[in-house]
Amino acid sequence: QVQLVESGGGLVQAGGSLRLSCAASGRTFSRYVMGWFRQAPGKEREFVAAIRWSVGLTYYADSVKGRFTISRDNAKNTVYLQMNSLKPEDTAVYYCAADPQGLVRTITRAYDYWGQGTQVTVSS
Repeated sequence: QVQLVESGGGLVQAGGSLRLSCAASGRTFSRYVMGWFRQAPGKEREFVAAIRWSVGLTYYADSVKGRFTISRDNAKNTVYLQMNSLKPEDTAVYYCAADPQGLVRTITRAYDYWGQGTQVTVSS
C-alpha cells in the first residue's frame, strides 16, 4: 500500500524559505511521477510542481517557477520541495501526490495517491 507522508511545513516571513519533504513507501516509485499541490482556504487544489522519478525531469506552475525546486532522493525514497522567496500568497496546505501512470499532468484526478498535507503559512 502506497503511503506518502509530508513534513516541513510551518510559519515563515515573506522572503523566507522552507523545505517540504514527502517520504514515500509501499511501492517502487521509479516509474511514477511525483507531484506537489497546494490548497488555500476557499480555493481549489492547484498544481505546484512535479518530477519524473526515473529521470528527474521537473515541471513547475508559472506562479512558482524560479522560486521553488522539486527534487528526489532515490536512497531515501523522498521527494522534496525547496521553497524560496516565499510570498503571503503561497500560504496553503501543501500535498504530495503520486501518479503511477508516469505522465506529467497538472490535474488532481490524475494522481492516485495523496499525503495528508502540511500547512505552510507566510506572513507579510
